[in-house]
Amino acid sequence: QVQLVESGGGLVQAGGSLRLSCAASGLTFSNYVMGWFRQAPGKEREFVAAISWRGTVTPYSDSVKGRFTISRDNAKNTVYLQMNSLKPEDTAGYYCAASLKPAQVVSGTGAHAMEYWGKGTLVTVSS
Repeated sequence: QVQLVESGGGLVQAGGSLRLSCAASGLTFSNYVMGWFRQAPGKEREFVAAISWRGTVTPYSDSVKGRFTISRDNAKNTVYLQMNSLKPEDTAGYYCAASLKPAQVVSGTGAHAMEYWGKGTLVTVSS
C-alpha cells in the first residue's frame, strides 16, 4: 500500500532552519504531484508548497514564499522542504501528501486535492 513517511522535524530557534523529508513507497512517485501542508493546534490544515512531477512548477503559500523551498528526487522517491528564517508562527505539524492533480490545482484547492497523506512531523519554533 501507499506510504508517505515524513522526517526532519524538531525544535529550532526563530531564524533557524530545518529540512523536512518525505519518503514515498507503494506508488509511482514520478506520476504524482507532491505537496506539503501544515496544521497548527486549533487551526485548519493549510497548504504550504507543492511540486510538479518534474519539479518545474512549485507554487508556495504567501506565508512561506521566499523562506521555504520544495524539491524532489524522483530516483529516491523523496520530496523535501527546506525551511529557512523560521518564525514562531511556523510551528505546526507538517504533512506530506500526494496528488494526481496538477500543482497549481493543488495550491488552489488545498487538502481536498490530495489522495494520500503521511502521518506528519512536528516543527516547533521558539522565540
